[in-house]
Amino acid sequence: MAVKIRAQYLGDGKVELSHGPSGERIVTDLPVDNGGKGRAFSPTDLLAASLASCALTIMAKAAEKDGLRLEGVSIELEKEMSPSPRRVATLRGKVVLPKGLTEPQRSKLMAYVHACPVHRSLHPEVRVELEAA
Repeated sequence: MAVKIRAQYLGDGKVELSHGPSGERIVTDLPVDNGGKGRAFSPTDLLAASLASCALTIMAKAAEKDGLRLEGVSIELEKEMSPSPRRVATLRGKVVLPKGLTEPQRSKLMAYVHACPVHRSLHPEVRVELEAA
């Protein structure tokens, strides 16, 4: 199913994104390290946020099948940029899983992090380094 996203430049480094099916909107801003003001998520911040959101969504969907509840599970990512060519070089962080999980449950949930569609869509040169905490 195709989803329409509309992007409109608002000026002063800001872009408004509109999600066709829901009408929800997000505004991005040019990041400080690229000459902007950093007043909102940058486009590459959204890439990192997409990975975290996708991984948690896929984990939660799979966990439900196993009778596990993942409310409160979190991912904290740090995005590192490469200066030349300017691109995301590394997404590094921790996945905070619930206490009391067995090692097989933890391993299974972490496998979903790498199986999410956003992770699979990243260029192989983008390093993704996530560990369970």
